[in-house]
Amino acid sequence: MGGPRQTISSASEEDPQYAMMDEKKRRRMLSNRESARRSRMKKQKLSEDLISEVSRLQNLNKEIKQTIDATTQGYRNFVSENNVLVAQKMELVDRLNSLNFILQNVQDVYGVPLDIPEIPDPLLKPWSLPCPLQPIPASSSMLQF
Repeated sequence: MGGPRQTISSASEEDPQYAMMDEKKRRRMLSNRESARRSRMKKQKLSEDLISEVSRLQNLNKEIKQTIDATTQGYRNFVSENNVLVAQKMELVDRLNSLNFILQNVQDVYGVPLDIPEIPDPLLKPWSLPCPLQPIPASSSMLQF
């Protein structure tokens, strides 16, 4: 039982060729680990970038939605105001037609022509001024500084 112990050595310890193969294997393992670490880091960065991009796009989407909502509300207000103005115009046209009908009846009954001149409205023709233009004389003495 107490015999001499034999030390069993691996082949790599005995043969330099095996030792070199073990060293290559160890370097390859380290290289693979480093490559896997870089791959994980790259994947992590890509994930963070995508999360950041999602957040940015959500904020942009929110701003666009707010702009659309504001524009839609403005459009609704415009349509509502336009409908009121169209109704007022129709009422005024009916009123004018009624007044013209009354004037026509008065002319027919009394035989007197009622020529009422149309009042010019500068708002309907903004390019034409309601009063004639008077030339403004300018002299060279007015331009002295």
